Amino acid sequence: MKFICTGMAISESRVVKNILNGIFYFWRQKKNFGGRIMLKVVQTINQYLSDYVLIILLLGTGIFFTVKTKFVQVRCFKEGMRRVFGNFSMKGGKQEKGMSSFQALTTAIAAQVGTGNIVGVSGAILTGGPGAIFWMWIIAFFAMAAIYAEAVLAQETKVVGEDGAVKGGPVYYIKKAFPNKFGSFLAVFFGLATIFALGFAGSMVQSNSIGETCSAAFGIPAWVIGLAVAAISAFIFIGGVQRLAAVCEKLVPVMAVIYLVGGVLVLVCRITYIPEAIALIFKYAFQPQAIIGGGFGYALKTAISQGAKRGLFSNEAGMGSTPHAHALANVKNPHEQGVVAMIGVFIDTFVVLNMTALVVISCLYAGNGVLAGGAAEGVSKANMVQLAYSGIIGEVAGNGFVAICLFFFAFSTILGWNYFGKVNVEYLFGKKAVPVYSLVAVVFIFLGSCLSNDLVWELSDMFNQLMVIPNTIALFALSGIVTNCAKKYSFKNKDDKAA
Repeated sequence: MKFICTGMAISESRVVKNILNGIFYFWRQKKNFGGRIMLKVVQTINQYLSDYVLIILLLGTGIFFTVKTKFVQVRCFKEGMRRVFGNFSMKGGKQEKGMSSFQALTTAIAAQVGTGNIVGVSGAILTGGPGAIFWMWIIAFFAMAAIYAEAVLAQETKVVGEDGAVKGGPVYYIKKAFPNKFGSFLAVFFGLATIFALGFAGSMVQSNSIGETCSAAFGIPAWVIGLAVAAISAFIFIGGVQRLAAVCEKLVPVMAVIYLVGGVLVLVCRITYIPEAIALIFKYAFQPQAIIGGGFGYALKTAISQGAKRGLFSNEAGMGSTPHAHALANVKNPHEQGVVAMIGVFIDTFVVLNMTALVVISCLYAGNGVLAGGAAEGVSKANMVQLAYSGIIGEVAGNGFVAICLFFFAFSTILGWNYFGKVNVEYLFGKKAVPVYSLVAVVFIFLGSCLSNDLVWELSDMFNQLMVIPNTIALFALSGIVTNCAKKYSFKNKDDKAA
């Protein structure tokens, strides 16, 4: 009898277990189904944003300010280079308020030079062909005028709090452009999009890239890497803007030099293929269907949209992120920081991003490259750069070098983006909300290294692109201020120099 009862108990427990497993299975399937539906919706929104809205707004804004400022990116390029490198120093010291001009620039570049300069450009090439780089160049050229406008307006509208802290950014010049309910709506919309896109989801995807690449290269568990990144980030967050400035002014030049030296070594080894690589960029800019398939119209739209989208995520001009840093610069007039900001776009796109593009195209597309005939099995945007370097310096060294560079790039972006989100948290919710924001951001940084979620990436992309809309509306509304500044100071500096 005891045996029978025991058998019945076991049988009943199995039935209960099977029922619970069934319920859990259907719940999980329902959850996954809902997640897939949401992912599809967000991807569709992103497609329209990147294919149409982004191209119109970014190119339109860049061309508009290029004409209005009489090609300030050309006229004042030399002045910008002189202001950045004329008194170059990695020891700017603690400022009484705000940052030095160079510290503000390196903080902006810290946010600009991230995974987009490695994974992003690879994705653009893989999806839109080598010709996507040409459209990145076009976007970046006009973007230099757009970011000049952003930096000028950030300087014009910055405020100094009772504690002496300097604050500025798009929410401040949006309110100046529209001092009414519409302006309040745009400012809140921009602020919330920035907090989520940069402070939370953006930092999460950056730490995800760090965890994956370091784990693959060195065998260290991703969660260990994430814990270390989160701890270091928390230490810098606690130190405030002065500690951020001190870290960025040293980290950014060092990481850029390391990456560029490694790229130059690879290009030296593939020097005979560099002319072909450059030729492929121009060829597939106007014949993209030959490398990515489909009709000419579809292929061209894909190449241009990839150049616009990945160009935005690389140099961030027009998105409204870097003005938070440029507002802090201690300069004599807004024009000075405007021309410095232009050099940030130049360094990001025409130096760092071009290095990645030339390495990838010369190694994987030119000559006997594995992608010479189009897409190849096993090649993705996540491993393209590793494959390029591994083919020259070996798998272990190649993976390790890219992992180290990506660590610095992504980590610096986390620092810059967190600060940009912090400015908007304080603007929308007050100072008391900042510690809560920082704590949540640190948690997201850790979680990002452990998880891989396509939906998080897509949401981050969507909110990044949505930031462009209120920012560019305000730029157009305040274009008169930018035009007067460019006219007054750029020609004045030219006359003073001549005298």
